[in-house]
Amino acid sequence: MRILPLIQQVNIEEKLKTASDSSYQTGVIIGSFIPFVLLIIVAYWMYYLAKKRDKNG
Repeated sequence: MRILPLIQQVNIEEKLKTASDSSYQTGVIIGSFIPFVLLIIVAYWMYYLAKKRDKNG
């Protein structure tokens, strides 16, 4: 399990420097933010379910 984060580590600055055009740069930036957005959505969903469970119980 410790090897996986090392393999997945991506240098975004290097990708932006070597980008062929601006659309690739936009894709790299959006792709780097998607995991954080998904994490926020899942955290809110879990909070909502816990709050709903407390209200009913």
